[in-house]
Amino acid sequence: MNNPVAIITGGGRRIGAEIARQLHANNFNVIIHHRHSVEEAEELAERFNQERSHSAVAISADLNDIAQVRQLATDSINYWGRIDALINNASSYYPTAFTDVNEDQWEDLISSNTKAPFFLSQSLAGELKKHNGTIVNIVDIHAERPLLEYSPYTIAKAGNAMLTKSLARELAPEVRVNGVAPGVIVWPENQARHSEEEKQRILNQVPLQREGSATDIAKTVLFFINDAPYITGQILAVDGGRSIYL
Repeated sequence: MNNPVAIITGGGRRIGAEIARQLHANNFNVIIHHRHSVEEAEELAERFNQERSHSAVAISADLNDIAQVRQLATDSINYWGRIDALINNASSYYPTAFTDVNEDQWEDLISSNTKAPFFLSQSLAGELKKHNGTIVNIVDIHAERPLLEYSPYTIAKAGNAMLTKSLARELAPEVRVNGVAPGVIVWPENQARHSEEEKQRILNQVPLQREGSATDIAKTVLFFINDAPYITGQILAVDGGRSIYL
């Protein structure tokens, strides 16, 4: 019951799942938020609980619904009676040609990347202050450099970057707030999937000449939580140097 507790939004798969693994391995109890990835989140929580009893739980919520966001905060606090870290990882990501963007796409991308992290942080702020907690937002290197045909997404991530800096001021001195901006880490899925030629073109813009891994992001998140007591309001690019060229 004395273990620190972290909530990871979108924690059932990909980068979110690796963040959950790193935190659990470092003695955190973890709350794995999910929406569609029910089986993955529950299997991950079960695996953690086999390693260390009563150390993980999966909780479902639609981050486009603010009532569910607030309920997620309440359920998370009530489960172990504390929250020490919030990782706003969940994110919608898909191409949207400027002339074809509709309101539903706009709302979805803004809600998952900016609106939900704001209101979840607001709902958990009091609990985080009690424990001198930490918020880490997963931003994007394109928050500063727009990506063609992804304008609502990059606008939303720019909002996420400013959210990071704004909350660092609002919640100081008790709570530190930082961001991690991934580059080429995990290739996108579904309609955002790249061709092999496009992947190679992108990698040619990376000075380290390779893609990163979810572990690179997760370890940076862990650094901000455990090893950066005098850092707040900062966004660290983990991109193999790609942002040098963008």
